Amino acid sequence: MNKVFSSSEAALAGLVRDGITLAVGGFGLCGVPESLILALRASGCTGLTVVSNNAGVDDAGLGLLLHSRQIRKMVSSYVGENSEFERQFLAGELEVEFCPQGTLAERMRAGGAGIPGFFTPSGVGTLVAEGKERRDFDGRTYLLERGIRADLALVKAWKADPWGNLVYRKTARNFNPLAAACGAATVAEVEELVPVGAIDPDQVHTPGIYVDRVVHCPHPQKRIERRVVRGAA
Repeated sequence: MNKVFSSSEAALAGLVRDGITLAVGGFGLCGVPESLILALRASGCTGLTVVSNNAGVDDAGLGLLLHSRQIRKMVSSYVGENSEFERQFLAGELEVEFCPQGTLAERMRAGGAGIPGFFTPSGVGTLVAEGKERRDFDGRTYLLERGIRADLALVKAWKADPWGNLVYRKTARNFNPLAAACGAATVAEVEELVPVGAIDPDQVHTPGIYVDRVVHCPHPQKRIERRVVRGAA
Protein backbone atom coordinates (compact mmCIF):
# COMPACT_ATOMS: atom_id res chain seq x y z
CA MET A 1 0.00 0.00 0.00
CA ASN A 2 2.99 2.34 0.28
CA LYS A 3 2.78 4.43 -2.90
CA VAL A 4 5.68 6.79 -2.15
CA PHE A 5 8.53 6.96 -4.70
CA SER A 6 11.97 8.41 -4.09
CA SER A 7 11.94 10.95 -6.94
CA SER A 8 9.75 12.37 -9.69
CA GLU A 9 11.76 10.43 -12.27
CA ALA A 10 11.16 7.18 -10.39
CA ALA A 11 7.47 7.98 -10.00
CA LEU A 12 7.07 8.35 -13.77
CA ALA A 13 9.12 5.28 -14.69
CA GLY A 14 7.14 2.88 -16.84
CA LEU A 15 4.20 5.29 -17.20
CA VAL A 16 5.41 7.72 -19.87
CA ARG A 17 5.79 6.98 -23.54
CA ASP A 18 5.39 8.80 -26.83
CA GLY A 19 1.89 9.77 -27.90
CA ILE A 20 0.03 9.40 -24.61
CA THR A 21 -2.71 11.71 -23.31
CA LEU A 22 -2.02 13.48 -20.03
CA ALA A 23 -4.35 15.34 -17.67
CA VAL A 24 -2.40 17.94 -15.70
CA GLY A 25 -3.70 19.88 -12.71
CA GLY A 26 -3.16 23.56 -12.09
CA PHE A 27 -4.60 26.98 -12.83
CA GLY A 28 -2.12 29.55 -14.03
CA LEU A 29 0.91 28.75 -11.88
CA CYS A 30 -1.17 27.66 -8.87
CA GLY A 31 -1.27 23.97 -8.01
CA VAL A 32 1.03 22.95 -10.87
CA PRO A 33 3.08 19.71 -10.53
CA GLU A 34 6.35 21.45 -11.40
CA SER A 35 8.71 18.64 -10.42
CA LEU A 36 6.76 16.03 -12.38
CA ILE A 37 6.73 18.30 -15.43
CA LEU A 38 10.51 18.63 -15.22
CA ALA A 39 10.83 14.85 -14.98
CA LEU A 40 8.51 14.46 -17.95
CA ARG A 41 10.67 16.86 -19.95
CA ALA A 42 13.78 14.88 -19.02
CA SER A 43 12.12 11.65 -20.20
CA GLY A 44 12.21 12.95 -23.78
CA CYS A 45 8.78 11.52 -24.68
CA THR A 46 7.10 13.36 -27.56
CA GLY A 47 3.78 13.59 -29.38
CA LEU A 48 1.91 14.28 -26.17
CA THR A 49 -1.72 15.36 -25.93
CA VAL A 50 -2.08 17.46 -22.79
CA VAL A 51 -5.41 18.28 -21.14
CA SER A 52 -5.01 21.23 -18.79
CA ASN A 53 -6.75 24.51 -18.07
CA ASN A 54 -3.80 26.44 -19.48
CA ALA A 55 -0.26 25.89 -20.74
CA GLY A 56 1.73 27.65 -18.06
CA VAL A 57 4.04 30.50 -19.04
CA ASP A 58 7.12 30.53 -21.24
CA ASP A 59 9.58 29.47 -18.56
CA ALA A 60 7.43 27.50 -16.13
CA GLY A 61 4.83 24.77 -15.98
CA LEU A 62 3.71 23.19 -19.22
CA GLY A 63 5.43 26.01 -21.10
CA LEU A 64 8.66 24.06 -20.59
CA LEU A 65 7.24 21.14 -22.60
CA LEU A 66 6.17 23.50 -25.35
CA HIS A 67 9.71 24.85 -25.64
CA SER A 68 11.10 21.32 -25.83
CA ARG A 69 8.51 20.51 -28.53
CA GLN A 70 7.14 17.51 -26.68
CA ILE A 71 3.46 18.54 -26.88
CA ARG A 72 1.56 17.76 -30.07
CA LYS A 73 -1.90 18.88 -28.94
CA MET A 74 -3.31 21.02 -26.12
CA VAL A 75 -6.88 20.75 -24.83
CA SER A 76 -7.31 23.96 -22.82
CA SER A 77 -9.63 26.78 -21.89
CA TYR A 78 -7.10 29.63 -21.56
CA VAL A 79 -3.68 30.08 -23.15
CA GLY A 80 -3.11 33.83 -23.10
CA GLU A 81 0.05 33.98 -20.97
CA ASN A 82 2.36 31.94 -23.20
CA SER A 83 4.07 33.51 -26.21
CA GLU A 84 5.60 30.22 -27.37
CA PHE A 85 2.12 28.66 -27.38
CA GLU A 86 0.95 31.54 -29.55
CA ARG A 87 3.88 31.19 -31.93
CA GLN A 88 3.45 27.43 -32.39
CA PHE A 89 -0.31 27.72 -32.79
CA LEU A 90 -0.15 30.48 -35.41
CA ALA A 91 2.60 28.61 -37.26
CA GLY A 92 0.49 25.45 -37.42
CA GLU A 93 2.99 23.53 -35.29
CA LEU A 94 0.61 22.86 -32.39
CA GLU A 95 -2.90 21.42 -32.52
CA VAL A 96 -5.27 23.15 -30.11
CA GLU A 97 -8.74 22.21 -28.89
CA PHE A 98 -10.31 25.10 -27.05
CA CYS A 99 -12.95 24.21 -24.47
CA PRO A 100 -15.04 26.45 -22.18
CA GLN A 101 -13.57 26.27 -18.69
CA GLY A 102 -16.62 24.78 -16.97
CA THR A 103 -17.07 22.29 -19.79
CA LEU A 104 -13.43 21.23 -19.50
CA ALA A 105 -13.85 20.67 -15.77
CA GLU A 106 -17.01 18.64 -16.34
CA ARG A 107 -15.41 16.59 -19.12
CA MET A 108 -12.63 15.57 -16.73
CA ARG A 109 -15.08 14.88 -13.91
CA ALA A 110 -17.29 12.82 -16.22
CA GLY A 111 -14.35 10.78 -17.45
CA GLY A 112 -13.34 10.01 -13.88
CA ALA A 113 -16.91 8.96 -13.06
CA GLY A 114 -17.15 6.65 -16.08
CA ILE A 115 -19.62 8.91 -17.92
CA PRO A 116 -18.85 8.90 -21.67
CA GLY A 117 -20.64 12.15 -22.52
CA PHE A 118 -23.08 14.85 -21.44
CA PHE A 119 -25.05 17.74 -22.91
CA THR A 120 -24.27 21.39 -22.13
CA PRO A 121 -25.47 24.73 -23.52
CA SER A 122 -21.96 26.23 -23.33
CA GLY A 123 -20.52 26.94 -26.77
CA VAL A 124 -23.77 26.77 -28.75
CA GLY A 125 -23.57 29.13 -31.73
CA THR A 126 -19.76 29.42 -31.55
CA LEU A 127 -16.79 27.67 -33.14
CA VAL A 128 -16.80 25.31 -30.17
CA ALA A 129 -19.99 23.74 -31.55
CA GLU A 130 -18.49 22.70 -34.90
CA GLY A 131 -18.83 18.97 -35.55
CA LYS A 132 -20.70 18.26 -32.30
CA GLU A 133 -24.12 16.69 -31.89
CA ARG A 134 -26.89 19.12 -30.93
CA ARG A 135 -30.10 18.37 -29.07
CA ASP A 136 -32.95 20.50 -27.79
CA PHE A 137 -34.22 20.08 -24.24
CA ASP A 138 -37.13 22.19 -23.00
CA GLY A 139 -36.70 24.61 -25.89
CA ARG A 140 -32.95 25.14 -25.45
CA THR A 141 -30.11 23.79 -27.60
CA TYR A 142 -27.30 21.76 -26.05
CA LEU A 143 -24.03 20.26 -27.30
CA LEU A 144 -22.80 16.76 -26.68
CA GLU A 145 -19.38 16.83 -24.99
CA ARG A 146 -17.29 13.71 -24.42
CA GLY A 147 -15.87 12.78 -21.06
CA ILE A 148 -12.07 12.77 -20.87
CA ARG A 149 -10.01 9.75 -19.90
CA ALA A 150 -6.25 10.28 -19.82
CA ASP A 151 -3.50 7.67 -19.96
CA LEU A 152 -1.71 9.50 -17.16
CA ALA A 153 -2.62 12.28 -14.72
CA LEU A 154 -0.09 14.54 -13.00
CA VAL A 155 -1.35 16.48 -9.99
CA LYS A 156 -0.05 18.69 -7.21
CA ALA A 157 -1.29 18.39 -3.62
CA TRP A 158 -0.40 20.03 -0.34
CA LYS A 159 -0.48 16.92 1.83
CA ALA A 160 -0.61 13.15 1.36
CA ASP A 161 -0.20 9.94 3.30
CA PRO A 162 1.59 6.83 1.98
CA TRP A 163 -1.72 5.40 0.77
CA GLY A 164 -2.18 8.33 -1.60
CA ASN A 165 -4.98 10.20 0.17
CA LEU A 166 -4.60 13.83 -0.90
CA VAL A 167 -5.40 17.24 0.56
CA TYR A 168 -5.10 20.38 -1.57
CA ARG A 169 -4.50 23.84 -0.17
CA LYS A 170 -7.12 26.47 -0.94
CA THR A 171 -7.17 27.62 -4.59
CA ALA A 172 -4.41 25.13 -5.46
CA ARG A 173 -7.19 22.54 -5.47
CA ASN A 174 -8.54 23.94 -8.81
CA PHE A 175 -8.40 21.25 -11.55
CA ASN A 176 -6.28 18.81 -9.56
CA PRO A 177 -9.05 16.54 -8.13
CA LEU A 178 -10.65 16.32 -11.59
CA ALA A 179 -7.36 15.44 -13.26
CA ALA A 180 -6.55 12.86 -10.58
CA ALA A 181 -9.85 11.07 -11.14
CA CYS A 182 -9.72 10.92 -14.94
CA GLY A 183 -6.26 9.37 -15.28
CA ALA A 184 -5.82 5.65 -15.92
CA ALA A 185 -2.71 6.14 -13.75
CA THR A 186 -2.24 9.12 -11.42
CA VAL A 187 0.97 10.49 -9.92
CA ALA A 188 0.77 13.11 -7.17
CA GLU A 189 3.52 15.55 -6.23
CA VAL A 190 3.06 16.66 -2.60
CA GLU A 191 4.58 19.25 -0.30
CA GLU A 192 3.97 17.38 2.96
CA LEU A 193 4.02 13.63 3.57
CA VAL A 194 2.30 12.50 6.77
CA PRO A 195 1.71 9.08 8.36
CA VAL A 196 -1.38 7.03 7.56
CA GLY A 197 -4.17 8.18 9.88
CA ALA A 198 -2.84 11.72 10.26
CA ILE A 199 -5.38 13.09 7.76
CA ASP A 200 -8.94 13.33 9.04
CA PRO A 201 -11.04 11.25 6.61
CA ASP A 202 -13.48 14.17 6.32
CA GLN A 203 -10.62 16.34 5.06
CA VAL A 204 -9.52 14.05 2.21
CA HIS A 205 -10.11 15.77 -1.14
CA THR A 206 -8.89 12.94 -3.40
CA PRO A 207 -9.11 9.41 -1.94
CA GLY A 208 -6.08 7.19 -2.39
CA ILE A 209 -8.05 4.83 -4.65
CA TYR A 210 -7.49 7.38 -7.44
CA VAL A 211 -3.75 7.75 -6.80
CA ASP A 212 -1.14 5.24 -7.92
CA ARG A 213 2.12 6.97 -6.99
CA VAL A 214 3.24 9.78 -4.68
CA VAL A 215 6.46 11.79 -4.68
CA HIS A 216 7.46 14.13 -1.85
CA CYS A 217 8.68 17.55 -3.06
CA PRO A 218 8.92 19.60 0.16
CA HIS A 219 10.27 22.92 -1.10
CA PRO A 220 8.24 24.05 -4.11
CA GLN A 221 8.96 27.29 -5.89
CA LYS A 222 6.21 29.85 -5.20
CA ARG A 223 5.73 32.03 -8.26
CA ILE A 224 3.22 34.73 -9.13
CA GLU A 225 2.00 34.53 -12.70
CA ARG A 226 1.29 38.24 -13.04
CA ARG A 227 2.30 40.58 -10.25
CA VAL A 228 -0.03 43.52 -9.79
CA VAL A 229 0.66 46.21 -7.21
CA ARG A 230 -1.41 49.18 -6.15
CA GLY A 231 0.15 52.60 -6.51
CA ALA A 232 0.52 54.97 -3.59
CA ALA A 233 -2.59 56.98 -2.78
